[in-house]
Amino acid sequence: MPQAIAETVFDVLYLGFAIIAGLTMLMRGKSPLVRKAGFMAVLLGAGDSFHLIPRAYALWTTGLEAHAAALGIGKFITSITMTVFYLILYYIWRERYQVKGRKGLTGTMWGLSFIRIALCLLPQNQWLAYRQPLVYGVLRNAPFAIMGIIVIVIFAQEAKKADDKVFRFMPHAVALSFGFYLPVVLFSGMLPAVGILMIPKTLAYVWMILMGWKLYKTSHKCVKTA
Repeated sequence: MPQAIAETVFDVLYLGFAIIAGLTMLMRGKSPLVRKAGFMAVLLGAGDSFHLIPRAYALWTTGLEAHAAALGIGKFITSITMTVFYLILYYIWRERYQVKGRKGLTGTMWGLSFIRIALCLLPQNQWLAYRQPLVYGVLRNAPFAIMGIIVIVIFAQEAKKADDKVFRFMPHAVALSFGFYLPVVLFSGMLPAVGILMIPKTLAYVWMILMGWKLYKTSHKCVKTA
């Protein structure tokens, strides 16, 4: 019961913040860049809800294993939406720093996204089972991790060059999110307690949304000043 209470409170606060902040930026944003950040936040919250809501229900009722199918489907949907999340973040980087060309980099990000989604669609993932095969967990997360590394590097380069006060910590947030997520992929099957790392991983995503919110507030101040 304590786990159910703690997780439910945390998830409600997280999902509520992500979706409300995202919708605010999406509907009230004055620039395409802010609206992209809003859409990214809404996608994050909506995608995670497919996994977190069934998980909360399972914790309050008959347990996680009894709801393996619903949790697996939610995990599958979240895997897809997170892939799109990083693709949007890549385009935010392009627009924020006025990046032109770089067709090879764009093609790489799209290619990794398609590979990741294709791997997620393989039946060998056994999404409906309580524990999915580790080998396919590693396979489907390999292109995802490469996407993350690319985003870390490109944001680190351009944010430093531009002395960007809004996104200067984006590389850190992305690095932390993957740093907490990958041990869960690799070891949660053997050591379930490792799953607690999903909490700081989620907080890293909250940090990313807060950067988008700072962009939103900054753009509104500029409009009022003008």
